[in-house]
Amino acid sequence: MLQSPPDFTLNAESVDSSNLPANTLRLVFRGSELLVEASTKATFEHRDFSSDEPPIVLGRWLDRPVVAAAVGHDTTAPAGTEWVGLRSLFGVMPDPMVAIAGRASQLIEWDRTHRFCGVCATTTVRETTERARKCPACGHTAYPRISPAMMCLVTRGREILLARNVNFPAGRYSALAGFLEAGESIEDAISREVFEEVGLKVAHPRYFASQSWPFPHSLMIAFTAEYAGGDLKPNGIEIAEADWFTRSTLPQLPPRISIARALIEDTLNRLDAL
Repeated sequence: MLQSPPDFTLNAESVDSSNLPANTLRLVFRGSELLVEASTKATFEHRDFSSDEPPIVLGRWLDRPVVAAAVGHDTTAPAGTEWVGLRSLFGVMPDPMVAIAGRASQLIEWDRTHRFCGVCATTTVRETTERARKCPACGHTAYPRISPAMMCLVTRGREILLARNVNFPAGRYSALAGFLEAGESIEDAISREVFEEVGLKVAHPRYFASQSWPFPHSLMIAFTAEYAGGDLKPNGIEIAEADWFTRSTLPQLPPRISIARALIEDTLNRLDAL
């Protein structure tokens, strides 16, 4: 699963980009793309932050300050480097580094999309005592956006329900997932999303785990639930195909870094023990 390493320490202090310690780990983004070494896919610690805003402090890792900076969309990668999306680094870059880069990409996106006040359109400024951008005119404060989403793996005896989202690569299946609506509990969202996506009723939701998912700023909250009725009918809008599977008939699954893969494997192990 994608998780920040245990030796990572969060820090939201302001930073002077002209006086960064020599050992600072610098993550540079162009939009949602990270600058990496072309040959090794290791992060390229570019020292020229030619951007309108100073870098964002993430925290400390392995006793090094970690910062992230954004450059313009027309910025060319230096020789020997390239811009890549985080998804393409799964299984290539070490998982702890991917997790930290995922955290950085969410903050870069939040900072970019909250440069102006959503109430009065005044240019906002970063707070120095907390992770926030504040409007100097009306006082409106914007914090990093987190979008909670439920994930549910439905079981029926020793079978699990897996579905192929219309945006998935051909042949890949996963657990059902969807964003919470205003006023919903996670349990409400599970019942609604499962019924909307595949026409089934479920019961006995059971919490599994949660995972930050930086595409662009989700928090995946994973559950299992038991089949409680209905005929399987993918809605054709979000879900192209869905079916019941056992361990011996599994289709292509999500990458191991995802919470979906951990949820599926843990549930199969639990069902095997019944």
